[in-house]
Amino acid sequence: MARHLITSALPYINGIKHLGNMVGSMLPADVYSRYLRQRGHDVLYICATDEHGTPAELAAKEQGIPVAEFCAQAHDAQKAVYDGFALAFDYFGRSSSEQNVEITQHFARRLNENGFIEERAIRQVYSPTDGRFLPDRYVEGTCPHCGYDKARGDQCENCTRVLDPTDLINPRSAISGSTDLEVRETKHLFLLQSKLQHEVEEWVSRHEADWPQLASSIARKWLNEGLHDRAITRDLDWGVPVPADTWPELAAEGKVFYVWFDAPIEYIGATKEWADLDPENRDWKSWWYDVDTTVRYTEFMAKDNVPFHTVMFPATELGVREPWKKVDYVKAFNWLTYYGGKFSTSQKRGVFTDQALDILPADYWRYFLIANAPESDDSSFTWEHFTATVNKDLADTLGNFVNRVLSFSKKRFGEEVPAGGAPGAAEAKLGEEIARLLAEYEQQMEALQFRKAAAALRALWSAGNSYLEEKAPWLEIKTDKDGAALTLRTAMNLIHLYAVVSEPFIPATSAAMRQAFALPSDTATWISADEARSLTALTPGIPFTVPPVLFAKLTDEDLENYKERFGGSPE
Repeated sequence: MARHLITSALPYINGIKHLGNMVGSMLPADVYSRYLRQRGHDVLYICATDEHGTPAELAAKEQGIPVAEFCAQAHDAQKAVYDGFALAFDYFGRSSSEQNVEITQHFARRLNENGFIEERAIRQVYSPTDGRFLPDRYVEGTCPHCGYDKARGDQCENCTRVLDPTDLINPRSAISGSTDLEVRETKHLFLLQSKLQHEVEEWVSRHEADWPQLASSIARKWLNEGLHDRAITRDLDWGVPVPADTWPELAAEGKVFYVWFDAPIEYIGATKEWADLDPENRDWKSWWYDVDTTVRYTEFMAKDNVPFHTVMFPATELGVREPWKKVDYVKAFNWLTYYGGKFSTSQKRGVFTDQALDILPADYWRYFLIANAPESDDSSFTWEHFTATVNKDLADTLGNFVNRVLSFSKKRFGEEVPAGGAPGAAEAKLGEEIARLLAEYEQQMEALQFRKAAAALRALWSAGNSYLEEKAPWLEIKTDKDGAALTLRTAMNLIHLYAVVSEPFIPATSAAMRQAFALPSDTATWISADEARSLTALTPGIPFTVPPVLFAKLTDEDLENYKERFGGSPE
């Protein structure tokens, strides 16, 4: 089987992330990783907290604690939420790790040796009030492109345009709020992306036809506008230090690398962190170095991260002139909105992941988010839509099927899978339908089309309900007890199939369905087409229990409570 390297965009360290962050990178990467593992592939899913840059320093300053302490606490808090969402990372690292420092500095030295880094004097915003140069995110103001008045000096959150601090209208210090700003000369390192333009274009050209249109169009837009040389150092107290053996003057001034230079390198750094925990059995370079045809690398991210992963980081990798693995497939997502307005960490608008888990278990959110993933365009979260989806798909279609099959069988046949007669035409028809839908589900998962995969999974659940309604064992038992037993045994085999194939979406619920049956050995990782047609994994006599209600139906009162707590609009 193939070896699959999977990464999702690194979540910023400054606070718990909202549902838009979850569905835009980490959750779909987890769903895909789980699916690939079930199909027998060798998978390594790597992520980490992105701990450098101004968000970390500003958040630590707000709390009045050292930035290193803040990052350690925030990493643990984020990891606890991701554990709550059942994200099965192979490793969740930290961009402040020694491994990332080592590899980032190696990349910088190699780029310098190859003529792709240049030291330049530039004019930079200085705040006399704060007594320091202000890195890009320490400057806020009005975006010159869209007029958004809370744009940062590196990128406008509203229109996603990349900016320089001097582009902002009416700029102010993010530290003190002072508008008494000056522009002074200082020195920084620049990555000469202009010299790598043609190489990046050639590389993108070889891959963009396979990428989603969203990813390829963003990459092509950047390339068509022309790659510009960009400063890759900042005046911060927290970050990967510029190595003194190569740039002694800048190191003495305390320069650190720009967060968008070291953050993508942390994918490699985190893999080394993982390997260093068990060096005798783990080889981090076997996933990253000189493995172009033996590893398939898939990245998951929202659209604002696409330029850095399809253009900027590939330029870095190309410039080091070493055979580092480059991404094969970029799965990009649009925005999940909150009643049509943007979720926003900085403005605390929308539902945040820790709040979501306080309300309902993770599987409710996992299913809803993936079933409504913003793939082809933005999608909107509303409490009305969430409630309707939970009630129809999870509570009625899946949960009610499981409960009524097992409860009725226990009542009429006891706590073992009943025998019944031989399968007939209805069972053969059902088997063919299940095999067809399972193939559709597999096809959409392989293509990373998550909404379509969710629709195929929902259709699998619906097929069981249709079969049950057609056979009506509650009526059948009055005239044909063996026939009713066969119907229930077939339905129980469907429950086991659902337990196996639903695991990427709803892992906790899948485990509960699987544990309902006391199989002497249940090692099934997937269901073959032949197994789907025959539906015979559960033989008569196997003990079972009726699990607690899998999904509680949400009421009108629940809906009103959610809207009162979070608001029914983004305003």
